[in-house]
Amino acid sequence: MPNLFSHIRRIPSWLLWGLGLMLAAGYVYLFYHFFIGSLSIRWQAIYGSVPEPSSELYPVRGIDISHYQSQIDWKKLNEASIRQRLVSFVFIKATQGTHFTDHAFDDNFRQARDNGYIRGAYHYFEPRVDALKQAEFFISKVELLPGDLPPVLDVEETGSLSKEELQRAVRTWLYRVEQEYGVPPIIYTGFNFRNTYLDDPSFSRYPYWIAHYYRSDLRHDGEWAFWQYNDCGVLDGIKGSVDFDVFNGDINRLRSMTIPEPASKEASSEIYDIDSLDAFQIREAIEDEDDTLFVE
Repeated sequence: MPNLFSHIRRIPSWLLWGLGLMLAAGYVYLFYHFFIGSLSIRWQAIYGSVPEPSSELYPVRGIDISHYQSQIDWKKLNEASIRQRLVSFVFIKATQGTHFTDHAFDDNFRQARDNGYIRGAYHYFEPRVDALKQAEFFISKVELLPGDLPPVLDVEETGSLSKEELQRAVRTWLYRVEQEYGVPPIIYTGFNFRNTYLDDPSFSRYPYWIAHYYRSDLRHDGEWAFWQYNDCGVLDGIKGSVDFDVFNGDINRLRSMTIPEPASKEASSEIYDIDSLDAFQIREAIEDEDDTLFVE
């Protein structure tokens, strides 16, 4: 029986070359599609060649950090700028779930204040973990002072919860944390995630921090306070990449968002009357979807 090679030798060389080129072109296309194309926009962002928000429209710039940024050189960071604007605020990862505390949090949080930044702390939300316990865990680890930004809840995943279950869990965390600190927390989430899962009107009273990358304008349908516009920024004083953010307003408006002095904290509780509720009552009210938590 003739072997395979004898059949191949009978094929015209031009046809073999053509098949080889087609296979090579197919390989190049697949490699680009799966490995290069999906990352090219990030490479452009690293080298500063993607659209970014105008420094005239958004003069107040900030970053958010965690242990992933390793040891930060705060002296260099003090002199670094983003589109000719110095960094004004820093969000710092504090906790996640009910057991994880970012090991760089204490140092980063102290350094941010010592170096004159308006600072904030955020909690990464794990939907399948008891929301009230997550709130208590965050409270136990984070002491916010007058001049600090409100606490932040980072919501990025559903954890296989239904939309209604996720919203109820998020409200639980928000209610308890507001009771503790006396100010409405900030909600961090992605542009599409917010529109899909957090579109309930009950969340509209909380300041939004929206993640939406590589564009010059945030076309968010609703109010927002912060915009994370780049997840691979490069900045002196920080090894590797760091997230870039803008505030939707001037520096005076940003300062007005911060936690007030104790004498004026009572005024905020009049807007949202939950100080008289303990943790169990908050959970019970949420499960009953009791609107009496709000003061009209």
